Amino acid sequence: MLIVDLLPLFMFLTLMGLVFTSYPIAFALGGTAVAFGLIGSWLNVFSIVEFYNFAPRIWLVAENLQIIAVPLFVFMGVMLERSNIARDLLEALQLLLRDVPGGMALGVTLMGVIFAAVTGVVGASVIMLTLIALPSMLKAGYRPSLAVGVIASSATLGILIPPSILLVFLAEMLPMSVGFLFAGAILPGLLLALLYVIYIVLVTTISPDAGPRQSKQAVGWRKLGSALIRGVGPPAILIGLVMGSVLTGFVTITESAAVGAAGALILAFARGGMSITELRLALERSTMIVGMIFLLYIGATCFAYVFRVLGGDDLIHLIIDGADLGSWGLLLFAIFLIFVMGFFFDVLEILLIVVPLFGPLIAPLDFGEHIAQPDVVYWFAVLVAVTLQTSFLTPPMGLSLFHIKGVAPPSIKMGEIYRGVAPFVCLQMICVGLMLAWPNIVLYLPHTLFDP
Repeated sequence: MLIVDLLPLFMFLTLMGLVFTSYPIAFALGGTAVAFGLIGSWLNVFSIVEFYNFAPRIWLVAENLQIIAVPLFVFMGVMLERSNIARDLLEALQLLLRDVPGGMALGVTLMGVIFAAVTGVVGASVIMLTLIALPSMLKAGYRPSLAVGVIASSATLGILIPPSILLVFLAEMLPMSVGFLFAGAILPGLLLALLYVIYIVLVTTISPDAGPRQSKQAVGWRKLGSALIRGVGPPAILIGLVMGSVLTGFVTITESAAVGAAGALILAFARGGMSITELRLALERSTMIVGMIFLLYIGATCFAYVFRVLGGDDLIHLIIDGADLGSWGLLLFAIFLIFVMGFFFDVLEILLIVVPLFGPLIAPLDFGEHIAQPDVVYWFAVLVAVTLQTSFLTPPMGLSLFHIKGVAPPSIKMGEIYRGVAPFVCLQMICVGLMLAWPNIVLYLPHTLFDP
């Protein structure tokens, strides 16, 4: 019967329609799963007893030791947000780059790289950078569009540079080594940051009024050294604890997350920037973020189960086989679809909807001599991670844009924010293109570290 064959398509379209209503996506996923399970039962293609399979599938998420790293990394990021470590780091970088064109913008970019390596909570990073950096950049005469573009794009590096919550979920959804994936994301993350730096230097050199140099007043070596030790030291310690322990294979990803969370807690109290009240607020915020993430994951798990039972996987295979896209066509279509969905959906929504559909199709593909087949899944995962960054910046649903607008001065209009992020979205897609052309950007470091 035609309606039975097309039931997965109707299920997917229903979910898309609910997402556009701004109804919480976790409830949209779970509700759509239950509704179409009942419809499938009425059409004799889904048994009511199969709803009981939701419980063990959800429990698999709860007992997965790798996923335990997510709340620990969230807590680490929130602790750094609520302490003064971020402000001290930005001041140190601005002192170091005071004589360079666009020095303040470069400082924000480098701060984004450093904080990406100690926290993967993008929303918190955007708000923190906006509150700390935007007022001083505007006071220094920076063009508002450039200032907000640099802040928004730098904060999104947290979903690519390890330890990224996004990468932890990708490693779970496309079963692979977390350490290998973390290593594969480092060079693309640094490449993207380098593209940002080149763009900032070019813009501020060609148009000096876009990013005026800071005061050329001499700064003593003692003051500069003190600022660097106080500002760069704590993040460097955390990076060494978290990334060093994972990449050397000394501990698992969960253990490294625990070390990072404990390190952030100790540093916050040691610096005197954290009280019991602040700790309670940090725990409350962490709990809210973790609850939101896992509710999304539970809803997506239920949706994926019903979708597959109703024949969704078979329908996708049939459509793709009929289109005769080939290996490259399917990969490029998946990347393009993720980019387009970034205009309308949140990063976790895209991750939980698209990756389970395309991951199992792309992972076994053969790209000939361009890339060894076992490496395809890691290459695809990092391509997805970089492409997903655009979802934070592309209007109308880019969350970073709303975060900035919510805490920026009233003089910053939404049009300036859109103009500011547009070049950085282009740079992100250029980075994707470079990784498509040269897979070794992703694979060189993991093979160097992990191959015997």
